[in-house]
Amino acid sequence: VREAFKDLLKRYARQKDLVFVAEYPLVTNRKKNIFVDGALVYSVRVPLGYYEAKDENDNLDDEIDKKFRAGYPQDNIIFEDTREAVLIQNKEIVMRCPIEDAPKLTELLGLFFAYERPEIADFRKAVQQFALDLPAITSALNDLIEQIVISPFAPPWFGAVVRETTSRFGYDFQISASEIQELPFY
Repeated sequence: VREAFKDLLKRYARQKDLVFVAEYPLVTNRKKNIFVDGALVYSVRVPLGYYEAKDENDNLDDEIDKKFRAGYPQDNIIFEDTREAVLIQNKEIVMRCPIEDAPKLTELLGLFFAYERPEIADFRKAVQQFALDLPAITSALNDLIEQIVISPFAPPWFGAVVRETTSRFGYDFQISASEIQELPFY
């Protein structure tokens, strides 16, 4: 069942452009090296969540407590013991269900894969805010920049790059070469 559950996670992961990495290494807050049975990671190697398999003879709740005391992540992790799956997000049990209950297991996996790490959510919000602020930023740049003066020591290609870049972004700044032909005197 353990391998079947991993295969299930891998199939879901592919649909979300995630990769299942077995024996995923982590360093706990106590600087201890641990290996989670699996992690589902984005292409930039940031984990979406973790997977930990336990033996069917283990008490799953006791094993979860042991793992958390050892420093295992508690942001988005599934524990399973071939009979039951438990989803924990942000240090709270979100759902538990029997493995053989397909609709409930589908719901649990949906919650697991829908999780968004706080730093990713913050980044998305920042990108949305930047998109909203961009017209005001563009307008402010037009008001603030009167002229671009290029150093006389800049290579010839630099002026062309400045002209091309400002044009590409819709600016029409006056661009000229500096008339100062010598290095500053200190």
